[in-house]
Amino acid sequence: MLSSLKHDLARLQRALRTVVTGPQALAFLPALALAAFWLGGETWLLACAIGLPVLFALAGGFARPFSLSGTSGPAAKGISAMLEQALQNTLWQAVHSGRNTACFMLAVDNLADIKDRYGAAATEAMLQTIVSRIPGALREEDRIFRQQDGSFVVVLAPMRHLDLETALQIAARLQVVVEDPLSLDAATVFLSCSIGFCLGARNPGAGGADLLDATQAAFQDARQNGPSAIRAYSDRMRRYRDHRNMQADEAAAALESGQIVPWFQPQISTDTGQITGFEALARWQHPDRGLLPPSEFLPVLEQSDQLERLGEVMLYQALTALRAWDMAGLDIPRVSVNFATQELHNPKLVDKLRWELDRFGLLPSRLAVEILETVVAAAPDDIISRNINGLAKLGCFIDLDDFGTGHASLASMQRFAVSRIKIDRSFIIKVDHDPAQQRMVNAILSMAEKLDLDTLAEGVETPDEHAMLAQLGCRHVQGFGIARPMPFAQTIDWVHNHNAKLQSAPLIRKNAD
Repeated sequence: MLSSLKHDLARLQRALRTVVTGPQALAFLPALALAAFWLGGETWLLACAIGLPVLFALAGGFARPFSLSGTSGPAAKGISAMLEQALQNTLWQAVHSGRNTACFMLAVDNLADIKDRYGAAATEAMLQTIVSRIPGALREEDRIFRQQDGSFVVVLAPMRHLDLETALQIAARLQVVVEDPLSLDAATVFLSCSIGFCLGARNPGAGGADLLDATQAAFQDARQNGPSAIRAYSDRMRRYRDHRNMQADEAAAALESGQIVPWFQPQISTDTGQITGFEALARWQHPDRGLLPPSEFLPVLEQSDQLERLGEVMLYQALTALRAWDMAGLDIPRVSVNFATQELHNPKLVDKLRWELDRFGLLPSRLAVEILETVVAAAPDDIISRNINGLAKLGCFIDLDDFGTGHASLASMQRFAVSRIKIDRSFIIKVDHDPAQQRMVNAILSMAEKLDLDTLAEGVETPDEHAMLAQLGCRHVQGFGIARPMPFAQTIDWVHNHNAKLQSAPLIRKNAD
């Protein structure tokens, strides 16, 4: 009986809220005030002024949960300010009521990959579905904010007995409703969701901004340990994130000061031994830590959205090196530059590269654009495919990097106008004496021949691997067995020494059969 009465009261409150707090109420408010004054004078007008806020409060208007769609620019800043204010108000209510609150941040894992695969419209439809699901795991007075990056923030209204165990249970409920499979482009999509949260009682500061900052630190930790991870805030997380932020600022400064530069690794023909190109590989000459490999700084640049800037630096330096080799009278057919997914999303990428090549007076065929196979395997017919095909039409060489790791289909390789596949190092290890590796490489080479694709084996470390790849029919090789990456200043001497060795060394040729 009591539960039925509560249910009826809740229904009445929702109906009253719709009338009193909806947009139509704003339209009739001036007319209502004017009518009250005409009918009853100042007494009725005063009663209207007092009664409407009371009615609004009874309808739950002051505690109304809401969802905000992410935008950019000033609107996004407005959302952030509203979120921080909501947290500030909730913390105040919690302190003065003797209760506790919590802030949760959650997002679908690999959202960028889903967008690449299904497109922006389908991804937005998915996020709208998630928006409609989240309230099912919450109370009516809890509040939901949608962030610009596709994540969601949940602010719990103050509640009794909210401890770590209860918060973990709430996080688990949120995870269940988000991860429920959904239909996307006539396909069933299985999602994973990572969640970070911070209890108001564990807020490292006193304000809403501090609670949000702590929640973001927990969320980042969950993403790094995902998929489907749940993490509660701890002081360790903030120290780690502050350290990462310092690294990100340092890496960004290194890009602009010239500390991050390309080192060049040669690629040679297995038929003639001649140099067929150089690949530009990023290295950071750190003033204190010495030479740092990409694994030390690429994750930092990725998290701070600096990969596109890194690509610009690498392209400029690689084209500068190519023109310098030309001026030195060296025959270097092309230079290869890796392109990150962020760069491939740039709608002006083709025009940008055309301008850079014209600026250096170089033919597009002198530039090899390296695309990870995982990008090709996941990308639909959108801006990425248009950019890659646009670069191919421009005359650039398209290399499919790390082939064998990304499950690219034959159709996708044809759709993306691939010029050459780079066989991943995992297939090259022990190829000189492992029959299984030889059969795998032979199958890849046969497929490439049927598709009229050039081939390059990367990660070749021994003369025996080099010789076996030549016998199997791989046309180009690259790796420590030929030369380690080197700064530009060393490349000219290396080329002269290599060409001198070719005068006396026997050629490694593939079998006639």
